[in-house]
Amino acid sequence: MRMAVKLGFVALFFVGFGFGMVPLYDVICEITGLNGKTNAVAILPDKNTQVDLSRSVKVEFLSHSMPGVGLSFKSEQFSIRVHPGEISHMNYTITNTTDKVFVGQAIPSITPAVAAQYFEKLECFCFSQQTFQPGETRTMPVVFVVNPEMSRDLGTVTLSYTFFEAIKTKN
Repeated sequence: MRMAVKLGFVALFFVGFGFGMVPLYDVICEITGLNGKTNAVAILPDKNTQVDLSRSVKVEFLSHSMPGVGLSFKSEQFSIRVHPGEISHMNYTITNTTDKVFVGQAIPSITPAVAAQYFEKLECFCFSQQTFQPGETRTMPVVFVVNPEMSRDLGTVTLSYTFFEAIKTKN
């Protein structure tokens, strides 16, 4: 019985820790100045941006959802090559595999972190909460530009999304 109680406390701790990761990550990024996050609202591209055809950047797409939320979440392709300055897009397919309405939001991050300031999202499902009906499948785009000012040393950028269930608030 004691072991079951201890394991119950450990399980509760890790559930709480999982929910606390996003705010904790925000605080750590603010304190250290490191930030792998991309923009949280649409950016209008600079009208004078030229496409740099002399090089290309490999953009990888990862997708995760919190365990137990009942989402199937994946990009159409694992990676694409883009020229800095060109407008590019990738579609993600998201399916609610449960028999309940799911309300959540995708939180993006970029690695390496120094590339985040050069990865500009023009349109993204991550800008707002999403509601999925039971069994619903939806294709959602991400439209982005890799700014040509990004260092030539960065040949690969990884865009990673984690889908979290929205926190329920009292009205």
